[in-house]
Amino acid sequence: MNICTAKDKENGSSIDPSTELDAGALFVLKSRGSWLHCGYHLTTSIVGSAIFSLPFAVAFLGWGFGVVCIILAALVTFYSYNLLCVVLEHRAQLGNRHLRFRDMATDILGRIMTGPGWGKYFVGPLQFVICYGAVISGTLLGGQSLKFIFLLCNSNGKLQLYQFIIIFGGAILLLAQMPSFHSLRHINFVSLILCLAYTVCVTAGSIHIGNSKNSPPKNYSRVGSQENRFFDSINAISIVSTAYACGIIPEIQATIAPPVKGKMFKGLCICYTVAVTTFFSVAISGYWAFGNQAKGTVLTNFMVDGKPLLPPWFLLMTNSFILLQLVAITVTYLQPTNELFEKRFANPRMDELSIRNVIPRLIFRTLSVTIGTLIAAMLPFFGDIMALLGAFGCIPLDFILPMVFYNVTFKPSKQTLIFWINTLIAIVSSTLAAVGAVASVRQIVVDAKMYSLFADM
Repeated sequence: MNICTAKDKENGSSIDPSTELDAGALFVLKSRGSWLHCGYHLTTSIVGSAIFSLPFAVAFLGWGFGVVCIILAALVTFYSYNLLCVVLEHRAQLGNRHLRFRDMATDILGRIMTGPGWGKYFVGPLQFVICYGAVISGTLLGGQSLKFIFLLCNSNGKLQLYQFIIIFGGAILLLAQMPSFHSLRHINFVSLILCLAYTVCVTAGSIHIGNSKNSPPKNYSRVGSQENRFFDSINAISIVSTAYACGIIPEIQATIAPPVKGKMFKGLCICYTVAVTTFFSVAISGYWAFGNQAKGTVLTNFMVDGKPLLPPWFLLMTNSFILLQLVAITVTYLQPTNELFEKRFANPRMDELSIRNVIPRLIFRTLSVTIGTLIAAMLPFFGDIMALLGAFGCIPLDFILPMVFYNVTFKPSKQTLIFWINTLIAIVSSTLAAVGAVASVRQIVVDAKMYSLFADM
């Protein structure tokens, strides 16, 4: 099956004609989408429930440095993702379109280092851990959101958190069977609308509480010892950085129908319009309303001693929006796992809906979701672990490798500004990754006393 057509060559967006698409690329990463669809996928992969931790991060950094960090993270990630897209487009124009992050790493890093192992043994496993970790986190957060909704409707309910996680996992199990990344385009459009909707709710709720008689005393000073403040600041920077993390830029670009040139930039513009609007709205309103009392998720501040500071119907509506978007996020980050299974177990020479391909797809996707749901139910403190994974994975994939890929591909002169900007970002990001990993391990040790399997948190 030759996948390089005359039309592809004319568009300059073909894949190496000497190769054939494996089942993972052919079925999961099929290239049929538009730049609008790309914008929906990007927005879902970046704008999610992590934004509710931004007031907490700003509380550790203070007004000035906190806002500056959010601005810098937006600028650096937008720049970084654009560099990644430019490299991908350049390779496509040369007739070698990369559909996966690990393929990109194997090709580019393999030219400067011995052997092709970078994609197979470093980038591939790193991306898999981050994406599957996001699936577990999404399932855990979905269960927590579902439990919150249940308790709003029935304050005397006795169901445990793990039971809600299993219910949420059942919904993911159904949607996980959708055959391709492209087939999520309508779901991810709804996801975009939902993130705007709950941002309006959370921002309005914070402003309402901040102006009400129930408003907590506003204290914007940083608290704790100098050592704690240092590590808290590092954790806060990691929170802000990973809030903008994606990790699946090449896979999203793979869903675009050729020619790909310029389409990812338009998609990124959609995504960052939504991201900047939502991130700043939640971060500023949440920190203004609660100051250094902002919790790990600002939604926790909406309750005091188990009593809501806002009308129950409002909290119910807000959490319903969040719950539905968590479904879209979780299914989106399942795609790299789905692609791996399709590549290994499906037959690309047979139809994707044939019995030969449907049965292994059903088995292994079900197994993947079941394992993720079990881990989420067992480890309700997975957020601490995910912070560590974020430091090790998100920063290298989103802040370091794009700079390296660009410099290796285009070889800008050391006398040019872009070379030194890329080098500086890579060095600073590497330092943050190392320090962030240490801070995350420290936080895990501090919180260890609260850990217990199947805890009802």
